[in-house]
Amino acid sequence: MNASEQANSIEVLSKIATIVNLFTSEFPDASVEFSPWVKNAETAKFEDPNSIDLAFYFQRRNFSCQSCCILMQIRLPEATEANSRPVGIELSGHDYMGQRWRFDTNRKWEFWGTILPLPNAEQKLKQVCMIILQLFDLVKKGNSAE
Repeated sequence: MNASEQANSIEVLSKIATIVNLFTSEFPDASVEFSPWVKNAETAKFEDPNSIDLAFYFQRRNFSCQSCCILMQIRLPEATEANSRPVGIELSGHDYMGQRWRFDTNRKWEFWGTILPLPNAEQKLKQVCMIILQLFDLVKKGNSAE
């Protein structure tokens, strides 16, 4: 679900702002989109009310990330659960040809796809994800960016 729709409390709004500041401190040429999903029948079937979705756009194709846009989906537990800790984070890198790579903190912290980010960008993206998980207080033993 679009981050703009999930910002329903000061706590969530503060966490979203922290995420944006964190990402743009690592990738200063990125700008954020708080509503990456267009509301229509086609995208409605993909809507997940248990996620916070952001998109980060680069003015030009970011060579180290091998993309023009990175979609970030922070997966939250079911709404019926008492806390708001994330289940995991999914990233996907896109350019004018479509999706180029994916990353999921629930899949051994590995990147996969047709064109992967350069190693230094991979490390930065992993570090961003680790800090986000810490922000939501969900760092499990054995779950690491290394």
